[in-house]
Amino acid sequence: MSAHQSLFEPCVLNASLTLANRIVMAPLTRCMAGPGLVPTQAMADYYGRRADAGLIISEATIIRPDGQGYPDTPGIYTQAQIEGWKRVTDAVHAEGGKIFLQLWHVGRLAHSHFSGEQPVAPSAIAFEGTVPRMRDLSYETPRALAQEDIARLVEDYAQAAENAITAGFDGVEIHGANGYLIDQFLHFDTNHRDDDYGRTPENMSRFALQVVDAVVTRVGAERTGLRLTPGAYTHMAADARDREVFDYLLARLNERELAYLHLGIFDDSLTFDFLGGRASEYLRRHYSGTLIGVGGLTPESASEGLAQGKFDLAAIGRPFIANPDYVRRVQQAEPLVDYHQDMLAELV
Repeated sequence: MSAHQSLFEPCVLNASLTLANRIVMAPLTRCMAGPGLVPTQAMADYYGRRADAGLIISEATIIRPDGQGYPDTPGIYTQAQIEGWKRVTDAVHAEGGKIFLQLWHVGRLAHSHFSGEQPVAPSAIAFEGTVPRMRDLSYETPRALAQEDIARLVEDYAQAAENAITAGFDGVEIHGANGYLIDQFLHFDTNHRDDDYGRTPENMSRFALQVVDAVVTRVGAERTGLRLTPGAYTHMAADARDREVFDYLLARLNERELAYLHLGIFDDSLTFDFLGGRASEYLRRHYSGTLIGVGGLTPESASEGLAQGKFDLAAIGRPFIANPDYVRRVQQAEPLVDYHQDMLAELV
């Protein structure tokens, strides 16, 4: 028996979906889509080799052209992209796996280099810095979204979710974390609006909840997950007032019976005074549904967190890049290959 047996217990997400184990492959941006941001056969092979994870969450996938902020990230808004993703889902399902597509719009972290359009965001506040993997490009000042623009975005998320199901995905994860578009509405540092989408916890949560509800209406709550970052740690500055926004948002999410909530953080050892400790602990206190923990987890810390009820599923990121057979290695107590950034250069 594995020393980390809790990782290998099945997980019933809902009446429609049972996972074979509690190991989740976290979304990992690889920037290796083909022309037209279409998924390739190499991507299908890459995901297929990791299909023994209880659930794979795909790399973040843009819902429309102006949502792109990194080179060669895949989309889910054209028929060619849908067909490309079908190769991926077929490869995962052929190995008995389950896979959700992560729906993404980067907001103010987009760049006109990719789409020819000015980036959009809750407020016209630029992020200082340069685009990853294209450091000659500095971030631009975004255009503040009008309310009619917001309504269009909500529909675009819903359509992207429908496209994902057409492509064969078992569900979708809405990317509301890590300083991207939805997260930008949820934090005072990036949301300076004075209309129905700003100033108060209810207003600042409105866009996130509208997107969730639109996606649920289109594909079902049992097929819908959401990723959140209550502690601003990347792409924005923290503000103690953010706590009230997430208190309100989580209370509303508890009413919606989503497939799961997924913490967005690179290192869960980080603590936030205004959250009363770690972000995972805050979510566990305030969210009653299935919670995916993440953030530098090892087999030891993941199995311990599951056993102690800190989270219900454990998301593993970079070790999955280095170890396509991560699940087997952990189950058989074999050594893991250490991740190195050079491994990002190719899909293995």
